[in-house]
Amino acid sequence: MLMTQTMRWFGPRDPVSLADIRQSGATGVVTALHEVPNGAIWSHDAIFARKALIEAAGLNWDVVESLPVHDDIKRRGPRWAELIEAYTTSLTNLAAAGIRTITYNFMPLLDWTRTDLGWVLPDGARALRFELESVAAYDLHLLRRPGAERDYSPAMVEAAGARFDAMSEQQRLTLERTIIAGLPGSEESFTSAQFLDAINDYAGLGIEGLRANQVAFLEAVCPVADRLGVQLVVHPDDPPFPIFGLPRCVSTEGDVAALFAAVPAPSNGLCFCTGSFGVRADNDLPGMVRRLGARIGFLHLRSVQREANGAFHEAPHLEGDADMAAVMIEVHALQTRVGRSIPMRPDHGHQMMGDLDRQTNPGYSLYGRMRGLAELRGLERGVAAGARTRVA
Repeated sequence: MLMTQTMRWFGPRDPVSLADIRQSGATGVVTALHEVPNGAIWSHDAIFARKALIEAAGLNWDVVESLPVHDDIKRRGPRWAELIEAYTTSLTNLAAAGIRTITYNFMPLLDWTRTDLGWVLPDGARALRFELESVAAYDLHLLRRPGAERDYSPAMVEAAGARFDAMSEQQRLTLERTIIAGLPGSEESFTSAQFLDAINDYAGLGIEGLRANQVAFLEAVCPVADRLGVQLVVHPDDPPFPIFGLPRCVSTEGDVAALFAAVPAPSNGLCFCTGSFGVRADNDLPGMVRRLGARIGFLHLRSVQREANGAFHEAPHLEGDADMAAVMIEVHALQTRVGRSIPMRPDHGHQMMGDLDRQTNPGYSLYGRMRGLAELRGLERGVAAGARTRVA
């Protein structure tokens, strides 16, 4: 039993075409109706039209990434009931199209965050990078969030000030736009003034409050998902710790285990992202696959290289701090044990070769992800062959 190989596709305007993805060896795409406003219903007709377009290219669409959760659900705002009804209607329409795996996240406001979208590697390729010092420079000196200095060590406050002073106006603007303008797959973008106002809407919530709101969300939608035979798979926080004073509650194995204990519904599942979880050295990736495996409905396989002071960058898929071989051994054992092929995709590939001169979505150029998919495919087949040899 091998994984189902997919790539993320951002719809008809994606610079990477469906034909490109098919030629990479993937058999499907994971995608979303990115043109639909956050909180609005995904209509039956729009879903079926997108599915037909994908199937006409010889590919499958079995996984949604992502059906966004509105911030009024995350902070239990006044539109909560209305938005829950819209969400379950979208789930119903997706199920009617035969789509059974629905990815979501519960990160307030920003979704995934990076501070450099083109960090040059020694081989000339470019990678996504996160640097806490740059976050602090923006937070303290551009956003000017009240009380922000309490979230950083004195040494980081000093380093951020020096970094900000050394930046040109263009560098400051680039940093601001990189953080808050919205990366591929993000549902929202802001100006700094809007972002500060939105942060204030979360004031006093805290991690436990956010977790309670996620449990309330799942208790409302999981009965519908269970009836439909749909699994909701939560993507972990990226990065897996609070930033800008905003809580995050899906960062560790303990967080996920607590979520499953609170809402044991079959539809309450996990998108296991080795990159997001792998930013934290205290997350045991192979062990998490082994212990959480029955709940894993979707895999993001990528690796990060951790650096000093909370920084990290996207590493080649088989390098960096993720022991991908050990993860793959556990994934293969899981699929054999439960008798199902888990959809996967390579993630956040390097911008490289011909893509260096093309307009691409950051982290989602073709060649870097195609390299990652090929490496992961070969690794999995090697693991499977080794398992057969041991049995024989």
